[in-house]
This record gives sequence, C-alpha cells and structure tokens, in this order.
Amino acid sequence: MKIAVVGTGYVGLVTGTCFAETGNKVTCVDIDQSKVEKLSAGQITIYEPGLEKIFLRNIKEERLRFTTQLEEAVEDAEIIFLALPTPPGADGSADLKYVLGVADHLGKILKGYKVIVNKSTVPVGTADKVNAAIAKNYSGEYDVVSNPEFLREGVAVDDFMKPDRVVVGTRSERAKKLMSDLYAPFVRQGNPVIFMDERSSELTKYAANSFLATKISFMNEIAQLCERMGADVDMVRRGIGSDDRIGKRFLFPGIGYGGSCFPKDVQALVQSAGEVQYNFEILKAVEKVNANQKLHLVEKIKAYYNGNLAGKHFALWGLAFKPNTDDIREAPALSMIDALTVLGATVTAYDPEAMLNAKVQIGDKIQYAANQYEALQNAAALIIATEWSEFRTPDFERMEKELKHKIIFDGRNLFDVAKMNELGYHYESIGRADSNKLNK
Repeated sequence: MKIAVVGTGYVGLVTGTCFAETGNKVTCVDIDQSKVEKLSAGQITIYEPGLEKIFLRNIKEERLRFTTQLEEAVEDAEIIFLALPTPPGADGSADLKYVLGVADHLGKILKGYKVIVNKSTVPVGTADKVNAAIAKNYSGEYDVVSNPEFLREGVAVDDFMKPDRVVVGTRSERAKKLMSDLYAPFVRQGNPVIFMDERSSELTKYAANSFLATKISFMNEIAQLCERMGADVDMVRRGIGSDDRIGKRFLFPGIGYGGSCFPKDVQALVQSAGEVQYNFEILKAVEKVNANQKLHLVEKIKAYYNGNLAGKHFALWGLAFKPNTDDIREAPALSMIDALTVLGATVTAYDPEAMLNAKVQIGDKIQYAANQYEALQNAAALIIATEWSEFRTPDFERMEKELKHKIIFDGRNLFDVAKMNELGYHYESIGRADSNKLNK
C-alpha cells in the first residue's frame, strides 16, 4: 500500500518505519525542514531501541521517504495517518489545533477516496471534528478512522510489529477492509484487530492508559503503607501479582509515572468527563498520588538530613522518565531536581540517553557527568531515579571510593536490602524495610 504519515515525532516515526518494514511505500511529512533533512539523510531523531536498523534499511530500499509538502505526501496515498501532537491545555484538555489544522488543509487538497486515520491520542468526538474540518472544503469520498497507538517507549518497535491487539474505530466497510489488509502482516499469530465505532475507539486509548496509571498509583500507596506498617512491598507485589485477575505488570512501586502519555491522558480524561458533567474522582486521586510520589524520595532525604540540605551535593542516576528512552517529559527526576535545588542542594546527574534533552530543558541548573561513576565524585549521597540496566549491578567498591558517604536513596528499588546492609550502606528505597545502620 501507499501510506502517508503526517508528523515525524515519536509515534509518527515509529509508525511510518514499521509500516515500511512490511513492504508498504511510506511518505512521512513534517513542517520542520531541518528534521526532514536529517531524516532523509539517515539521521534518526529519537532514541528507541531497534528502530534505527529498520529505519536505515527502509530508506535504503526506498520504501521510506520524508518531505515537508503535505500535498506531495498524500497525493497517491490510500491511507493517511495523522500522528500529530495533542498537548495538554491549561485546563488539562487535549489541544487539537494541529490535528484540525491538518484536517482543514487536507480538505483543500484531497483527490479521490482516502482513509484518514487519527493515530494521535485524541478526545472522544475528534473523528467527528476531523470529518467536519475536511468536509468544509471537500465533497468527495473519504472515511475518518480512529486507530489509537499503544506503544511503550523502549519497546515500541516490538509493540508495533507484534501488537497485543489493534483497535480500529470505523463504521465504514470500505475503510474496514483497507485497515484489515494493512494490519494483516502484524497479527499473523492470531492477536485480534478489534473493530468498533469511532468514539469507543477514542475512549479505549484514554481508558487503557488511565487504568495503568491507576495501578501504578495504587501500588505506590501500598508502598506508603508498607513503610508505615513494617511490611515489604516486594512481597505484597508478588502476592497480588500472581492473581491472574490482577496480573504482574505495572505493580512495581517507585517515584511515580511520567512520560508523554500517562500524565497527559489522565488529565485529558478527567477534563473530558467534566465536559459531560461527570466527576472522575478516582483519576483525580491518581493525579494527586502521583504528584506526591514524585517527591517521596526528597522527603526521605530531608528527613535524613533533618531538613537541612543547603550546601549538600548529590549524585543522581537517571533523568529519563523510564529506561530505554531519552524522553524526560514529566520525569520524576526533574521534580526532584527542582525540589532539591530550591532547598539549596546541588546535583550532578548521569543518564545514558537523556542528558541532551535535559540540558535543553533545564540547562545549567545541574551538572552532567560523563558516566555513572563520575557523577558520584564528592557527592554526599546517591539518588536513583531511573532503572537503567547498567545501574542494577554497579561496581560497589568503585562507588565507595567516589562517594563521600555510603548513602543511597533508591527510587526504583534496584538493590537487595540485605546486600546493602552487608556492604554497610545507609540505604533507603520505596516500601521496604531498609538499612538504617549508619549514623547520620
């Protein structure tokens, strides 16, 4: 098939590349001239494991190309994907100006039947708005389809190539046939393509992400209870995760969720509920719990130092909101940095992929290290904010030489409590009975 993908951000680039990988001719369009030039020259613009290899292969095979011209991209396309940003507005609602702006433009340039697919995460009723925007200037045949993405940063290529399910919102048999053919190579093992109406499809994405955010916040509240009651959250997690009604995933306690999806989607669903006069109390609580959890480790640090952090210097491992991505959007590390620096502390951070993005966003608010051990030099304590694999089995002897004191505040529960006791560390994590052997 011939496909156009409008937008070359995280979703658009993964979508376009993976569709090209199954033999489709894909043209990606973006208004950013410099980004298009880089992509056309084979320079990938996001970090996502496994993506660069197939990106370069499909450029070489001329199945994947890039342009700034929307008309050029959609002229021969059978299916047009809209993978555009929907940033939260001041009230938390999704801003549809980019989606509707492109829809309006499409109405002026469409020729012949096309399927226009909302790949962006959008509120219920957006397909109707896109349809209306196109119809203002185009009276020919077309269908507007909702096809939300369920990609996890860090494993997005696998998620796209081997999806658990594909959700397609359309009541058009013609569009349904095209979408079935397009996704057939991705569901050969029998995972379903689930067809439904457009509004149900749009709500499915928000419901899925909000439910996962709720699981995370629930487990973080259980971790808070464990700390106060002397229980071990790891044991509780294993105990409830073995129940197949609950499942093992998204039960790991920590310092809150971040990223481009969960915070934005929870906010948007709360706002959408309000627009139909429904008070979504559970999700409001989820937002509150998550905001508090991002600073839970800071509260532990303040308690250890009796509230006096002025002049203290800390090492920070991890800036990305999760491992295997360079995404720092809504990252708990940034909330902690803000809180620590306000209290007069200084920070040197290391992250394998996210430091460039952090430098762009927060500049010289902190220092940046060339590796995880350099970050430890002259630090009073180590703070762990992201569970990168390379942080899980560090050289503890080298750490002892670099750190001023053997103190670790672990927001991701990377280390075994008993081992940290044996090594003589003052070690505090989330929801576990930790070491408190050393004197302050």
